[in-house]
Amino acid sequence: MGAAPSTPRRGARPADVAEELIGMFVGEKSYPISSEFWKKLLELPHNFQWPQDRVDQACQIFLQNNYHTRHLAKILIHMVWSLQESLSTASGSPVHSKAINAAYISSVFLKYIIEYGKSVTFEELYLSLPEIDMEKDVLRTGQSIENFVMQGVLNFIGKSDARHSYALHHEVLNFVLVAMSTQLRSGPCPGPKDVHPFLDAAMCQDGDIATSIVRRLLLNFIDRSQMPFNSQYTIHSNGNQSGVLQRVGSAAANIVLLPYYTFNYLVSSSGEGSRSPLADISLHVLLVLVHYRTGVVPDESMVRNDAETADSESYLKQGSYFYDNPYSKALNNARDIEFDRADIEGNAPGESPVRLPFASLFDTFGLFLTDESAVLLLYSFVHGNFAFLEYMLVRTDLDILLLPILETLYNASKRTPNQIYMLLIILLILSQDSSFNVSIHKLILPSVPWYEERLVHHTSLGSLMVLILIRTVKYNLSKLRDVYLHTNCLAILANMAPHVLRLSSYASQRLVSLFDMLSRKYTKLAELKNNKNLNVSTVQVGGGIIAEDMSTDLHIYAEFLRIVLEILNAILIYALPQNPEVVYAIMHRQEVFQPFKSHPRFLELLENVFTVLDFFNSRMDMQQMNGEWSVERVLSVIIINCRSWRGEGMKIFTQLRFTYEQESHPEEFFIPYVWRLILGHSFAFNTDAINLFPVDIPPIDISDGEHAA
Repeated sequence: MGAAPSTPRRGARPADVAEELIGMFVGEKSYPISSEFWKKLLELPHNFQWPQDRVDQACQIFLQNNYHTRHLAKILIHMVWSLQESLSTASGSPVHSKAINAAYISSVFLKYIIEYGKSVTFEELYLSLPEIDMEKDVLRTGQSIENFVMQGVLNFIGKSDARHSYALHHEVLNFVLVAMSTQLRSGPCPGPKDVHPFLDAAMCQDGDIATSIVRRLLLNFIDRSQMPFNSQYTIHSNGNQSGVLQRVGSAAANIVLLPYYTFNYLVSSSGEGSRSPLADISLHVLLVLVHYRTGVVPDESMVRNDAETADSESYLKQGSYFYDNPYSKALNNARDIEFDRADIEGNAPGESPVRLPFASLFDTFGLFLTDESAVLLLYSFVHGNFAFLEYMLVRTDLDILLLPILETLYNASKRTPNQIYMLLIILLILSQDSSFNVSIHKLILPSVPWYEERLVHHTSLGSLMVLILIRTVKYNLSKLRDVYLHTNCLAILANMAPHVLRLSSYASQRLVSLFDMLSRKYTKLAELKNNKNLNVSTVQVGGGIIAEDMSTDLHIYAEFLRIVLEILNAILIYALPQNPEVVYAIMHRQEVFQPFKSHPRFLELLENVFTVLDFFNSRMDMQQMNGEWSVERVLSVIIINCRSWRGEGMKIFTQLRFTYEQESHPEEFFIPYVWRLILGHSFAFNTDAINLFPVDIPPIDISDGEHAA
């Protein structure tokens, strides 16, 4: 292959010409950047195919010869030139075809070097030009090739309309994803010494480019465009292994050497409609960009070179600070396209924010929250973009967004722990707003067809949320046993409690049952801890394994019980007249509170519960009844006496208010998490080369990095 002639033979078959040109590209001879060879290579037709072993062989030869030829750097430059030219030409023109070929060939060989290069600093990329090429003023003085490439690529993405250049737009996004996959070679804790040539170059672009990129990627996510029917690029799925080059980062696993490709996206299991490959890859590129953090070490000379050098990386990380991420900043500053105020608060003079149709974005989230990547994007908006959060909170149809979230939590056993946790964080952030807590109890749902335990008719969105959160707590206790997940569920309930309005009978019963379940586990643990004859290393309690040293678990369950009691207290203190079903549930199960009436840890919180019980029990005793008390009769008495309730004798506690706090090094969770999502979406990568996370264990546990505070 390396001995291919320097010029394709005249009259040769197209397949032979393609074979020779690819051989020249990967071979030993270096072709100047101005050579006609590059034009011929990029004008190859889109139906050339090779078997997989030939592709692997070509990549291996290229890896060996790129040091001398610098062909990777040269084709990257030609790719940028083609993209610049394509901005002013119509879709389907030869210029677009050349740009697609350049992006595709670059992706294939760049990805191979990233995967199989020996150096974690990616020296095998050899991103420089020979002197003969440098004399042609390809780059500005002092400009690196990676900066030139990312500036050109990002500029094209930001300025082009994907609807008019779908195939090229997708291919370029695919290239960006490949270029950023250097993160997969980093260690599990991203540090300030990591090298990511293209990602770091992307972070150095000016704010206008970052704004245009974030806007375009979000519009792609919202628009969900499909491949035009009149496109010359056919589409087929993984099952059609007609091609030869393994495709990087698309839905197709193997395709032809040049981008004659397809994606046959199937209707999702939730039936929300056809998936868009362009929307999906746009979302993945956006998530990588906004969650990247590059650190700077103030003074590395302070790191000692003695026996403590093993801790130097930890020291450097603690002493480092981070550059601003322009893409994260652009996403956080995005504004509704309908918001026409000239002076946008929080933006520097002359800086134009991303303008988006928030209504369309809101609706898109409602349709696609079964996609874990969409959940992460929603988290990014809710946590970082106050304007979008404010927009959500004033919507009167919050069920569009909340029902998919609650349904996903309802089916927690079919979802990843990370997805469950991200959704709970979103609910926790929303529950910090009192208007949200009020409005969800006023929105009545005619039915909830996916709730299978019992029929749920004409219940409030707030009552359904209480049911799902309690169900999630019980699922967590039996399966995940994640303390932070548990804490977040209870934190959301605590934030909601003072604003509860007409909580349904079923939700009220489940709330009291939650106290009962936690109290039984607490009591069992206390008994085991006090049993001095316990000689086993572990014991089984309620479906979960409790460690030999039960002091920690006992303390955790005590805190859980206190939070549940505070939730009940908040309802009784601030919203009792509007919640007769809660009073009924407490009266119906009042025996579950008796064992803790004198308990020093819970006595103060139970005083109000027994004050309420005494008041309503006395009112019941005053009623003259013949025969058995029916549920309806008891409830009617409670409703009547709720009207006369004045809260006399109740002890007022400060309202619990939980807020979400992100950890100081969120990149340690988010960077591996984003790439796990991408790899789970048909982006293939050499597993032996992945150092970012272990590839043979389940996804990382988000509780290591995020929690309610």
